[in-house]
Amino acid sequence: MSELVLEGLKAKQQKTWASGDYGAVAALIHPMAEETIQAADLSASAEVLDIAAGTGNASIAAARCGCRVTATDYVPGLLVRARERAEAERLPLTTEVADAENLPCADGRYDAVVSVVGAMFAPDQERTAAEMTRVVRRGGTIALANWTPDGFIGEMFRTVGRRVPPPPGIRGPVEWGSEERVRELFGDRVSDLRTERREFVFRFTSPEHFADYFREHYGPTLKAFEALGPDGGKPLYDDLVALAGRYNTATDGTARIPSAYLQIIATRA
Repeated sequence: MSELVLEGLKAKQQKTWASGDYGAVAALIHPMAEETIQAADLSASAEVLDIAAGTGNASIAAARCGCRVTATDYVPGLLVRARERAEAERLPLTTEVADAENLPCADGRYDAVVSVVGAMFAPDQERTAAEMTRVVRRGGTIALANWTPDGFIGEMFRTVGRRVPPPPGIRGPVEWGSEERVRELFGDRVSDLRTERREFVFRFTSPEHFADYFREHYGPTLKAFEALGPDGGKPLYDDLVALAGRYNTATDGTARIPSAYLQIIATRA
């Protein structure tokens, strides 16, 4: 795919992630970041780069461990929220607007790079993996958490994609949740790559509550509903309610939705 097409796609993605209120969704999944940072076992004072940080879940988790964290994202508004959250907890945090595929960092600048359901959405997966490994020092840590292809969020993206097809020629972001694909992306640039399939549980008052929440707050679903319009949006809404119902394990009339993700810890070779 040409550079011009990729740049156009990223510009569209920026608008998507700036829409709605991603912070409302990120607040739900903060425990994923805490678990990932604990698994990374980072040292206090470690220099850490959070790639595609969003509103700062992984950044804040690392800062709580005494790390010196720089949060990057290509949506400035998300970083504003990250700074507000860090200030509320009196945690030091540096933010910088940056593209996961073109990080403004020297080679080997950081002790660790982290990303929790962030960098997986960059359209050029090979370039993103190359940048991750470039900016972390040899022996440093790469810690990721990515939604799996076969879990609830992977199925949600396919459900949306059946109504609003994704751009052709782009590999799905949930491929980052496949151990085979991650090993292919990093190759011999990392050693001791360990993965663990984990589960985050979304909790809503009902399957309809889930569909309403994601339609209002989550950029990719919000934009899908906008593209479909009122008439076309009703079938997608019904699809999402049905999907949540299939995954729902609650027995009290609410919605308990287990959502698989892959936790990845690797060492820069």
